Amino acid sequence: MSVSPIRFYDRYRNTYCEEAVYGEWALRSLYGNGFGRLIGLPVLSRPLFSRFFGWYMSRPGSRAKIRPFIDKYNLDPSEFLDRVDRFTSFNAFFCRKLKPESRPINDEPRSIVFPADGRHLGWQETGSEQQVFVKGQRWDLPRLLNGDSELVEKFDRCTLVLSRLCPVDYHHFHFPESGTEISKQWHGHRLFSVSPIALRQTLSYIWRNKRCVTRIHSQGVGEYCMIEIGATNVGSIRHNAFPPETEIAKGTAKGWFEFGGSSIITLFQHGTIELQEDLVRLTREGTELYARMGDKMALKV
Repeated sequence: MSVSPIRFYDRYRNTYCEEAVYGEWALRSLYGNGFGRLIGLPVLSRPLFSRFFGWYMSRPGSRAKIRPFIDKYNLDPSEFLDRVDRFTSFNAFFCRKLKPESRPINDEPRSIVFPADGRHLGWQETGSEQQVFVKGQRWDLPRLLNGDSELVEKFDRCTLVLSRLCPVDYHHFHFPESGTEISKQWHGHRLFSVSPIALRQTLSYIWRNKRCVTRIHSQGVGEYCMIEIGATNVGSIRHNAFPPETEIAKGTAKGWFEFGGSSIITLFQHGTIELQEDLVRLTREGTELYARMGDKMALKV
């Protein structure tokens, strides 16, 4: 079993960091060796397992896990919108809102912002994924977009950003650019892990997992897509409701994930944005960039 640590680069501390992985032993046991993948995954990737775990984490008794979790992972309660003692369950804490001032939205007119707190990988043009994932695996847009030929053609050679949220992160996700929702479509049903421990072995877990593809029309970049992806113990992806044809401002909260780790993919049509240099450079190294929701991810071309 591989025991190599998961490393990322922290944009704010300007240094490489080693990730403290929640449930690391279980992840490595399931995804780090053939026996775990053969025996454990067929059971634990099923929605029933995640629904049960989500039910457990929504029970009042799970409140006892909140304070030890905050202490172990050095979370800052001063960012929370509500006091710690007001959370009725661990899942309520997990879905916590933050004070707006703790996540300011970059207000440069040309900026595109990160949709969530997390560890990010970004490709200016899809096709160079072999620098990150093993065995020459690449993004399979037809499967990711569930065979929608119109979308596949529209996003050929697209710019793609993968944002990975850990259990320690703020789990609301936001619009990276202003626009109007065109449609939402749900696909998939399995719930594999989206940790690098899993994805660097089998990237296809992403397009086998439960996911929602939202098409958004923007005056600044044309059409772009946001894809929220469920994962083990994340059977619930929740969305805020917006009236039809409403212009939604950059940085507006789109929705949230319930308990567990999860991911968001943003797709922009070829040639419409330019990713920030640190994101592109680190992705070429095979290293994720830690950045917060609202910080600059790209510029409109």
